[in-house]
Amino acid sequence: MELTNPAGMPQTNGYSHVAAIPAGSRLVWTSGQVPIDTDGTVAQGWENQTRLAFRNIGKALEGAGATWADVFKLTYYVVDTSALTIVRTVRDEFIDTTRPPTSTLVQVAGLFRPDVLIEIEAVAAVAH
Repeated sequence: MELTNPAGMPQTNGYSHVAAIPAGSRLVWTSGQVPIDTDGTVAQGWENQTRLAFRNIGKALEGAGATWADVFKLTYYVVDTSALTIVRTVRDEFIDTTRPPTSTLVQVAGLFRPDVLIEIEAVAAVAH
């Protein structure tokens, strides 16, 4: 997979502008993952919620035979953009910061529960 930032495009902050997927790769999509543990507990605060959502994505990827190195696209849904620095810092614990995936962040009025601050989904390409 090729992740690039073509010349003439705006500077990025921890993401790539373009992902090119080689022919024959197997694509893996995760559902949006939220900061809920296996016992139904919702993590508290932006840092804990973001980290648990990323951990849940990691488990989903593993279940499909993919890893974080295979992820080429992340989509974030947040109820507030004021915590973007925290979200980026936690994200960097999971991704390869030298070749970050493409990224979209959307601020929403709310998620499915009022105590959930973030939902994240991933798309990966696994080489055959």
